[in-house]
Amino acid sequence: MESISPEHLQALLQKQQVVLIDVREPWEHTAFNIGGQLIPMDDIMQQVPAIPKDKRVVFYCEKGIRSGIIIQRLEQRFGFQNLLNLAGGMNAWRKVFPSK
Repeated sequence: MESISPEHLQALLQKQQVVLIDVREPWEHTAFNIGGQLIPMDDIMQQVPAIPKDKRVVFYCEKGIRSGIIIQRLEQRFGFQNLLNLAGGMNAWRKVFPSK
């Protein structure tokens, strides 16, 4: 599984070169998010057709654990090769970008 740093993700977001998917719960997304589509971890397997295969897709959660699990499942079951995990999740993002 490939990971991406908050800094690298920020650069891709500015260029609109990535799709974001938040796998946290709705209340977590409402409290703080960096955009993207909310698909909670428990719902992701029913939403596989909504995940692009022709663009880089970054999954994120609070610490990078749930998103990592989801990426492993998607790669194993559906052959995705374009998925990235935000290293450290929202915790890492807030450390690097505390005001965003």
